Amino acid sequence: MLNKAVKVLLLFSLIFAGLYYAKPFLFPFTLAAIIAMLLLPLCKRIEGRGFSRPVSAIFGLLVLAGVLAGIVALLIWQMSDIAKDFSQMQGKVSDLIHQLQEFIHSKLGITEQEQKKLLQSSGSSGGSMGKVVSNTLGLAVDFILVVVYIFIFLISRNHLKKFLLKVVPENRKEMTEKIVHDTTLVSYKYLSGLTMMIIMLWILYGIGFSIAGIKNAIFFAILCGILEIIPFVGNLTGTALTVLMAVTQGGGAGLVVGVILTYFVVQFVQSYIIEPLVVGAEVNINPLFTIIALVVGELVWGVAGLVVAIPLLGMLKIVCDNIEELKPYGYLIGEEKKKAPTKPWVDKIKGIFSNKAKNAGESSDDK
Repeated sequence: MLNKAVKVLLLFSLIFAGLYYAKPFLFPFTLAAIIAMLLLPLCKRIEGRGFSRPVSAIFGLLVLAGVLAGIVALLIWQMSDIAKDFSQMQGKVSDLIHQLQEFIHSKLGITEQEQKKLLQSSGSSGGSMGKVVSNTLGLAVDFILVVVYIFIFLISRNHLKKFLLKVVPENRKEMTEKIVHDTTLVSYKYLSGLTMMIIMLWILYGIGFSIAGIKNAIFFAILCGILEIIPFVGNLTGTALTVLMAVTQGGGAGLVVGVILTYFVVQFVQSYIIEPLVVGAEVNINPLFTIIALVVGELVWGVAGLVVAIPLLGMLKIVCDNIEELKPYGYLIGEEKKKAPTKPWVDKIKGIFSNKAKNAGESSDDK
């Protein structure tokens, strides 16, 4: 028994070490696979109109690039407005820092000079320019790899699927095909639902922040919506940054209360209206394992791990649910489904997204 436990611990140690050191290869590969699942329905529609698979893949990449370019352009436009008030904001931030230093001095007896020394000793400034250049080049290489991987996944999807079916024994081919189908289906449902939810959050945060009186409300609405990709942590981070902006704008307690009130209202609408209608329980993970996945993802891959942790855990649950020996683990990762009475219009809206996801996940032999 002890020998078996040691082997299991050794296996987990090797897996985590492998994931950590193979991040430069595995993260672009994983992210490309997830995005390819999101683009798959669009590519199938293009192929249905008589276009070749490479053409449909290129069209899907162009659509993705157009969406990303639009978001970046909107953020840059809003940031240019923020830059106009940068000097004023910088002065207010300096005042806030000075007040915080005085508070620490009065309560803890640490002088401002000692506080500066502590900050300088906690982070080394040497080689910072080299790190910026290195990180920028790394991001550029990862971006190119993701684009290449997405293209290859889209044009070679049948080849990869047939490979999996050839690897498994004959008596497990049907089960393997079901796992591939369900994994593609749930990934599309999750990603398309998350995309729709983020767009709705942009609108809700934009309206709320505008009513509260935040300058550049659209920028912070987009920021809070995008950070929603990271459960629990993302929305709190976006709201904290917006509160900080409210303080630097000198709007007083009323502006801060308006931002916090907007956060709670949007979270209520998101939890009880948007998620049940748009996202649903397609990635049916209980909160405990959601947090565990986020923590482990951050430890292994940093911020990148936070982004892909939940979709990967959802795929793992599908695999566990379809393999008899692993079903208890799939049950452990998931949560109990509660049947709640729904109105006809709710079912109709859910049906729209279910039909789209069903079409996306159909595993047909393409040309």
